[in-house]
Amino acid sequence: MIVTIDGPAGAGKSSTAKEVAERLDFRYLDTGALYRAVALVFVEADASPTNKNADALLSDCSIDLRFSTSDTLRVLIGDRDVSDAIRTSRVGDMASQVAALSAVREALLPLQRDIAARWSRSRGGVVADGRDTGTVVFPAADLKIYMHASLEERARRRMQEYEEQQTSASFEDVREEIRARDEKDRTRDLAPLRRPDDAVVLDTTSLSFEEQVEAIEALIERAKAGTDVSASH
Repeated sequence: MIVTIDGPAGAGKSSTAKEVAERLDFRYLDTGALYRAVALVFVEADASPTNKNADALLSDCSIDLRFSTSDTLRVLIGDRDVSDAIRTSRVGDMASQVAALSAVREALLPLQRDIAARWSRSRGGVVADGRDTGTVVFPAADLKIYMHASLEERARRRMQEYEEQQTSASFEDVREEIRARDEKDRTRDLAPLRRPDDAVVLDTTSLSFEEQVEAIEALIERAKAGTDVSASH
């Protein structure tokens, strides 16, 4: 079973997807780790983020996600474990740039599908989140969810994260940052953010983290039972 959770920045997709996967003993597909692995390839080659360089660097490059004997996700480039190396700020900066390249997205598309199929067979289910997982990556997913919340609520949550990280920012700046990100995601040429036509819409504005996790668990159980989920939310 493949479950996709799409939605705008700050809606709580990743944290919710991870928790749902853990509770149901599914796998969480960390697509961000794949883009970071590509970014590391660029950084180590000291290459600028262009489609031409992507074609050259990725044509002879094997990237994969595997789980260790202790069930910890490991990121591999060839036989090399780069799980720690991809978490640097320099790689993170490059990841945001390579993710905008059509050559990179095209290269990772079959890889994501292969990983999801492999994990779904071994664990019974995969949960993936992003902005185009239900529209582009897994258009035939068993259950698609579009998670959103009001701009004010998403800004409040991001402010809470900043406070926990002891990062200084004003509410107005954070709200504008998210609003601008929404506009950019919806109008970009490559895989823009949009709600899949067959997705269940989940508004988390007034839901706690526990409530949104439980809501998605209920949707998955209904989908597994073959019950129409369109009327659930």
